[in-house]
Amino acid sequence: MIELADLISQLRSELTTAMAAGAGEALQFSLGPVELEVSVALQREAGAGGKVRFWVAEVGADAKHTRSDTQLIRLKLEPQLVRDGVLVRPVLISGADLDGED
Repeated sequence: MIELADLISQLRSELTTAMAAGAGEALQFSLGPVELEVSVALQREAGAGGKVRFWVAEVGADAKHTRSDTQLIRLKLEPQLVRDGVLVRPVLISGADLDGED
């Protein structure tokens, strides 16, 4: 299983790679909301200061075995390009800045 935070981090990395790979391309795609649907298992650490972690369940043979221990959640992420804490512009998956864009 993978932690939910790691899944989101990997998604961020993949989107950044797609943006860089499309630099200079004539065809550009504006990135809209990203919707994820994942099965997660909840793990609680005992004791003072214990943490709660969400683990994304892997699809495969073990998924049926742990199905009763997992919950389905839906996440809607709104990607934004931010520099120095300021929203720069909508995210473009490919291509360079267009004339008039900051």
